[in-house]
Amino acid sequence: MYIDSHCHLNHDYITELGTPQDIVKNANDHKIVGMTSICCKIASEFDSLLSTVKTMQNVWCSVGTHPHDASDANEKLISCDDIVRLSQSDARVIGIGESGLDYYYDYADRSDQAESFRKHIQACQETGLPIIVHARDADRDCMDIINEEIKNSSKPLQGVLHCFSSGETMAMEGLDIGFYISFSGMVTFKNMQWLRDIAAKIPKDKVLIETDAPFLAPAPYRGKTNQPAYVEYTALELAKIYNFTREEMGKITMDNFFRLFPKALETWVEPSNQS
Repeated sequence: MYIDSHCHLNHDYITELGTPQDIVKNANDHKIVGMTSICCKIASEFDSLLSTVKTMQNVWCSVGTHPHDASDANEKLISCDDIVRLSQSDARVIGIGESGLDYYYDYADRSDQAESFRKHIQACQETGLPIIVHARDADRDCMDIINEEIKNSSKPLQGVLHCFSSGETMAMEGLDIGFYISFSGMVTFKNMQWLRDIAAKIPKDKVLIETDAPFLAPAPYRGKTNQPAYVEYTALELAKIYNFTREEMGKITMDNFFRLFPKALETWVEPSNQS
């Protein structure tokens, strides 16, 4: 049994696979017993996303502004206090983000990305919820902001470097501050041996699995629309790296998920009791 720690059930691309309920049912049929659907635009998406996940068992969500949307006028109006309030509005909201820096596409002004990222980190420190970090081609700036915010607050910060595809230095720095590292279907790609080499160095109690659906479908579905049902392929690749059975990999990543996102336990339903 597995939990997909990061997907996007409300993304336009995923609707070709059916409704969110269809997608979750298919995942459940493949022994995916839980998932977190990530918010990317608070002003226009959060309310509907929360309403959607509340219709299904063991499906949670986050609240956050993706770095691509950090320059959006409505997102800039969202304050740290707003994020805190929304994160505490329902038991299904278990994390904050995804937020961070993306210099690969630069869809948003870099200063807006940094301001948004700091706002999300501060909301995490206020609430105790983990930050879900997006970093692409911005490793150093991303870690510098995280470390500065940790230094400037007396409150602890937990988090995950999601869909990890950064360098080993960032992975080790993230681990040093207690962050988790989450791997997507990219770890199954033939040309990603360097990523598998990094994965082999991650302590087993700090690793998570995700799909980032509808993006980055794992082999053998690469190029197709991704979905939570495919998270097993990432787990099996990591099981080979760590020399674990699929059952061991499932238990390890589930235990890690609930350690990082303990709020999910408030609404967790044991799979044998799922309707």
